[in-house]
Amino acid sequence: MKYRKFEKGGSDVSLLGFGAMRLPQLPNSDDVDEEEAIRMIRHAIDSGVNYVDTAYVYHGGNSEIIVGKALSDGYREKTLLATKLPLWSCDDEEKIHAIFEEQLRKLGTGHIDMYLMHNINEGNFHKVKSLKIYDILEQKRKEGKIRFIGFSTHPESPKLFKEILDEHPWDFCQLQLNYMDKFVQAGFEGYEYAVAKKVPVVVMEPLKGGSLTGNVPPSVQKCWDSLSPARTPAEWALRWAANLPGVITILSGMSEMGQLEENIRVLSDAEMNSLSASELAVFDKVAEEYDKLIVYPCTGCKYCMPCAAEIDIPEIIGFRNSLPRYGLIKKLLDEYHMWVPHKASDCIACGKCEPHCPQHLEIIKIMKETAELYGA
Repeated sequence: MKYRKFEKGGSDVSLLGFGAMRLPQLPNSDDVDEEEAIRMIRHAIDSGVNYVDTAYVYHGGNSEIIVGKALSDGYREKTLLATKLPLWSCDDEEKIHAIFEEQLRKLGTGHIDMYLMHNINEGNFHKVKSLKIYDILEQKRKEGKIRFIGFSTHPESPKLFKEILDEHPWDFCQLQLNYMDKFVQAGFEGYEYAVAKKVPVVVMEPLKGGSLTGNVPPSVQKCWDSLSPARTPAEWALRWAANLPGVITILSGMSEMGQLEENIRVLSDAEMNSLSASELAVFDKVAEEYDKLIVYPCTGCKYCMPCAAEIDIPEIIGFRNSLPRYGLIKKLLDEYHMWVPHKASDCIACGKCEPHCPQHLEIIKIMKETAELYGA
């Protein structure tokens, strides 16, 4: 396993981090296969992985419990344990303390190594500031209950990411970053800003939730086939993230032992700054081929907003555009049903949005299609 130096922690972090958001499930069930999940986490640690990431809400709150069980019998001492504070549930300081103590109990530990504010965004950034959450966590650090304070985010723009990063002296940050998302959310611009401020980056969604590994379009596969040696799309995507020197670990939400074994193999070999200019050009070509499959060329200008039904219209169009590129995979379905508050089916077909669209998109039609495809 390759390791990266975490300067603020004075320790080495495994390049592969075990993300406990997509743990293996029992056949024909949404329940976690607890025995297999524990086996996988321990196998990862035995293979050199020392960063395990979970959150209060993963798997309906069961992820922290399962991770806690996996880290018993001496595995906790071998691990940098990361979990997250659900900002949407934090209405006051008392609630923050209650959630944190519950997390310690579920994880069976006296301290959290890497504690993150979960998904700071435009809607809750004011809460982070008004409740002085950073100061609360800093006090817990002084009490020995937290070692390092960070945040995860899927920001609306690099601008917001920079504002968040400038707000506090963060020990690390967690970003969605892959070769398809260089200009999405914080994107590569956000990554470079973090590097400039010497804030280590934890990468999430390096495979875009599996989108970049299955249902590979023929035009994309042709690009990969032009490279030598031959590697799987998953391996190329992991190597792209590993190429970035500001990254301390790459989280992968592995749900099968085979996925874990492949990721261990790849990230036991991948090096920073190792991809050639010609190889990086192929990544750009792959992204270009994926983008050619976009059905509706929404630019995200939001001239269609606000919506009378409170739908985030560009977001819904984004979900619709993902289908021909990646297929209706579980990640897309989960994200749509879990994180989108106002679904395409909420559209009242008032038509007020369509005259404002510079791309002249038939938004009512797109909403109907998306509702049918995603079931809501």
